[in-house]
Amino acid sequence: MSETQLPQVLDIECRAYPFPWTEGIFRDCFRVGYSRWVVVRPDGNVVAYAFMSMAVGEAHILNLCVEPACQRQGLGRFLLSHLRSVAWAAGMNVILLEVRKSNQAAMTLYLGAGFHKLGQRKAYYPAQDGSEDAWLLACPLDPQAPPP
Repeated sequence: MSETQLPQVLDIECRAYPFPWTEGIFRDCFRVGYSRWVVVRPDGNVVAYAFMSMAVGEAHILNLCVEPACQRQGLGRFLLSHLRSVAWAAGMNVILLEVRKSNQAAMTLYLGAGFHKLGQRKAYYPAQDGSEDAWLLACPLDPQAPPP
């Protein structure tokens, strides 16, 4: 992902989430050098994106989002598979992420991709009524075998 694609990413973020990341959060991810990826249509339009940090053997998916009109077409699965490959190639042992407890579509994606519930984070996400808990999910990476 390049910074020139940030306006498209921000547009998708604001349409996909009731409590979107701010432009400042995205810029901080660029500044610190997090791994960042986009899925782009042939016409150059961004349809999905992801940010992931990697340190001390752990990868952490910070944001994975698909354009609302393009959801349920396999783009999230594709991008998640790519992130797993990137983390594996960088020598990470595990991938972690948080997901809203109410986000059944994301839970289906992650559990189907080999993630499991590690725990929960109380009041992790902002919500209309104050806050919402998150599931903490983990997916171990076998250093001997590349991810599927």
